[in-house]
Amino acid sequence: MSSQIRAVVLTISDACSRGEREDESGQTLVKLLNDLGAEIVDAAILSDDLEPLAAALKAFADRDDVNLIVTTGGTGLGPRDNTPEATLRVIERDAPGLAEAIRAESLKVTPMAMISRGVSGVCNSTLIINLPGSPKAVRESFAVIKPVLSHAADLLAGHTRHGA
Repeated sequence: MSSQIRAVVLTISDACSRGEREDESGQTLVKLLNDLGAEIVDAAILSDDLEPLAAALKAFADRDDVNLIVTTGGTGLGPRDNTPEATLRVIERDAPGLAEAIRAESLKVTPMAMISRGVSGVCNSTLIINLPGSPKAVRESFAVIKPVLSHAADLLAGHTRHGA
């Protein structure tokens, strides 16, 4: 049995939330998830404010119709880059291999990967993954995690496959 990926895409950007910049990275992520066959349950643009971001992550993770939340943006070293902290506030179990794999592959493309602080983990039965905020970085990072997303959804739903 295979679980349908039911995803929420959250763009974390002060400029996009104020309408000062188009949300290209979120749009890119929605397209990549659609191409994978995922159902996009919701997509939103949020400011970099820590508390509202943590509350939004928790609210989406609490929904029965969501099993994946992918964020884009807010993972750098800037004073307003709060996505990892918000994610760490809501996850119950860390899934470090996803963020480690993204950084390892990204390092082959740019040394800037060393200062990306994205994390990943599970809240309820929802996997939360932080991606960087540029469309190029979203495409590169998604290519890294794409092969495991369906299996992760199966595991979170309680389905196991032999040999996995």
